[in-house]
Amino acid sequence: MNKRSLRDIKKDATGNAIADAAYELVLERGFDGFVVEDIVQRAGFSRRTFANHFSCKEEAVVMAVLSFKGKEEAVDLLAGMPADTPPLDILYHLMKMRLTTELLWKMNKLVPLSEQNPSLRPYMLSVIRRLQVECQELVANRSLGRYPVEYTHILSGAVFGAIMPILDGSLHVRFPDQTDSELPGAMTFEQYLDTTFDCLRKGF
Repeated sequence: MNKRSLRDIKKDATGNAIADAAYELVLERGFDGFVVEDIVQRAGFSRRTFANHFSCKEEAVVMAVLSFKGKEEAVDLLAGMPADTPPLDILYHLMKMRLTTELLWKMNKLVPLSEQNPSLRPYMLSVIRRLQVECQELVANRSLGRYPVEYTHILSGAVFGAIMPILDGSLHVRFPDQTDSELPGAMTFEQYLDTTFDCLRKGF
């Protein structure tokens, strides 16, 4: 993988700062409590800069869950694995790396919010799809044609399908920074992830 240029790194940093400002505002004021002008003032950029990165405030809000910082780390992780590592094991390690506590909490707050605000929903679905495709492509590229192309699609779809219930609150699973007293009896996120992959390895 080619290293990104300084210009690209700065562009990503600006986009992340704007998205983070939008995310902070939606938590503080609710989705209808702010406009694009509030976002750019919070982030310290112009409306033109905002327009260079996002089409609307909905897109800016949900893009806060995407971090450009983890992509090169994911490639480095894969490069250190044996060439014959099964796709399921590759995906397991990718999910443990990419699904950080910060990302899980952001998704946990934005998924229900997108259900309450129809204009936000397509952007949220798009971001989730991007995360899924990114993982699928990394696994497919690492598998080097040893498995049918549909196999990696099925795997990534199954894993992301299993993650959604803990993001929308359907299942009570403790995030990494939560204690048992906050969600008594609930399994940890790591336990849930291990259970998911055990089921995929053994079949149902």
